[in-house]
Amino acid sequence: MLRGPATVNFWVDDPEAAKQWYAELLGVEPYFERPGNGQPAAYYEFRVGDYQSELGLIDRRYAPPGAAVAPGGAILHWHVDDVQAALDRLLSMGAVPYQPLTEYGPGFVTASVIDPFGNVLGIMYNRHYLEVLGR
Repeated sequence: MLRGPATVNFWVDDPEAAKQWYAELLGVEPYFERPGNGQPAAYYEFRVGDYQSELGLIDRRYAPPGAAVAPGGAILHWHVDDVQAALDRLLSMGAVPYQPLTEYGPGFVTASVIDPFGNVLGIMYNRHYLEVLGR
């Protein structure tokens, strides 16, 4: 039934600032925006990583009633080749620590931060991810 993440969406108070921050982090500009055509965007979408997963930034005005403003909920961990280097970069860009760098055994290391817009961003080195990618 579940075949893999299609889109991960983050609520943001300032879509333009979030777009700039994530464009710098990812090294790419969003490929999609709405409404666009000279109107302020309420949604930006990036293609990220080996499988071109989607990362969406949505103006918090469109969040469902009761959506949390504080960080929490599930943490999606994005694979990185070097967790410490990625964590250092995120912190240098203004993210704040959420969960410390933790090794769970050979080939499994995680950490997470809160981005400047209040969203939890997980990073992970996962040897199984690389095994699947190599097939």
